[in-house]
Amino acid sequence: MPKEKLKESAKKVVKKKTRTRFLKVLLLILVLFLINLYIILAIIYKGENFTVTLDSEKGREFNLTIYEELDKKLERTFLRSKDIDFFTDISVNWIPKDIHNQGEGSHNGQNYIAYTFYAENQGQDTINYWAKIEIDDVVKNVDEAIRVMIYKNDEERVIYAKPNYVTGEPEEGTVPFESDTMVMLQKNENFKVGDLDKYTIVIWVEGDDPECKDNLIGGEIRMHMTLTEEHIPKQDEE
Repeated sequence: MPKEKLKESAKKVVKKKTRTRFLKVLLLILVLFLINLYIILAIIYKGENFTVTLDSEKGREFNLTIYEELDKKLERTFLRSKDIDFFTDISVNWIPKDIHNQGEGSHNGQNYIAYTFYAENQGQDTINYWAKIEIDDVVKNVDEAIRVMIYKNDEERVIYAKPNYVTGEPEEGTVPFESDTMVMLQKNENFKVGDLDKYTIVIWVEGDDPECKDNLIGGEIRMHMTLTEEHIPKQDEE
């Protein structure tokens, strides 16, 4: 074989090896990226059907505290309910009437999340604070049939739901969501030193909702509650 053809053949072999090596490196980088992405998503989504966060504003004096147990008062800025891997639709009538007195922290039942915690003013000033529940992620429009029941101080009970998809009217016995991504927004005023609010949050898929159909099977939802302190200027307190 002439030298020219040998050189040309050798160049082709080198180019082929270079391309192969490049593709292997590229594939390795892609695999590592996907593995890291999977780990990140697993950490983000694991065990966080519902969380509670104490939000810090600029200049906040740490008056508001949250905790799970009234006897221990272990103060935290982040609370997490125990996860439920699988929901089957149920009726509100299946949830115990005294669910708000059945435990502290997570006290989930079959096919529903139940979470109880406390917010207390342990500072030196009267404050206002905002409480809101926001939806972080929805799969298969399962939020159309979700119910969020809130007990406050064992007395006030409100059930939130998205309005009827067809009529736009509130579902029977419910208060409409604030928006597509916000369940509720409430301002708590004149929260004095030593004042205590108890919250019980219950989340389930309502089987009597007109939107509770087979197309929701496999759906998922994640949401969180945030408490944000609003300090009252001294002149307003007097």
